[in-house]
Formats: sequence, structure tokens, C-alpha cells
Amino acid sequence: MEAQAQGLLETEPLQGRDEDTVASADFSSMLSEEEKEELKAELVQLEDEITTLRQVLSAKERHLVEIKQKLGMNLMNELKQNFSKSWHDVQTSTAYKKTHETLSHAGQKATAAFSNVGTAISKKFGDMSYSIRHSISMPAMRNSPTFKSFEERVETTVTSLKVFFRRRRYEEAKEE
Repeated sequence: MEAQAQGLLETEPLQGRDEDTVASADFSSMLSEEEKEELKAELVQLEDEITTLRQVLSAKERHLVEIKQKLGMNLMNELKQNFSKSWHDVQTSTAYKKTHETLSHAGQKATAAFSNVGTAISKKFGDMSYSIRHSISMPAMRNSPTFKSFEERVETTVTSLKVFFRRRRYEEAKEE
């Protein structure tokens, strides 16, 4: 009888199919009245312990809230502190520093390139307005030295940016 009770209290976790088998099995007919009473008493004891643990946890949570209130801490302050710490951690990370440096450098290059393009466009439009007035056809404008010079500058700028980003990706990949 003790061997049978010991078998019911094994500590091995059940597998999925075992759980299905256990859920559909009726063990009450296999147990003696004494065993049923012992299991019922154990069940009541476990339920009482769970209730007690829930009450203790609830009391501790209330006490935690009271302490935080006395210290002037609230959910919003905690969120702000967590966010500030997380943002600081991100900013001090190597990845962030490298990315910031790369983007800053790329931004400077792009700004310079766009400035040059803008200057070139302004100059070329001034030159083109003269050409357009004196030449009605678009092919003639596209073949003009002014348009060709502008086109070359744009191509050079785009190529420079592509080379810059490729080098940067290569350096980052090499560092990893």
C-alpha cells in the first residue's frame, strides 16, 4: 500500500501525452478511503498555504508601495530613471559611438556635397537661362558645355558618396 502511494507522488514531470492520460483517468476507484482522506487533507493544506502566501505577498507589495511613497518614488519617476539610465547606456556603448561618428561624418560629407550641387545648380540655371533663350531645342541644351559640366559634378558627388559608404561598411565589418 505504501509503494502504491509512493508511486502517486513521483516528482518526475509529466509529458504532454501523460498529462492527457492522467486527466482522463479516474484514480478515485484505485484509492482506499484512507488514501482519499489523506489526499483531501493534503489538498486542503496546500490550498491554505497558497492563500497564506498570496496574503503575505500582497502585504509585502503594500509595504513596498508605502516605502516608495515615503522616499518620493512613484511609477513615473521610476520610468524616467529607467529611461535615463537606458539612454545613457546606449550613448556610452561602442556601437552607438561608432554609428554616431559615421552618421556625423556622412552628414558633413552630404552637406558639403549638397552645397556644391546647389551652387552648381544655381550657376548652371543662370547659364542655362541664357542658353534656353538662345536655343529652343532641349538636345542642344543637353549637349551644352554647361549642362555637361553640371552632369559630371553630380556624377562625381554620387560616386564619392558611394565610395565613402562602402569603405565605412568595410571598416565596420573588419572590426567585427
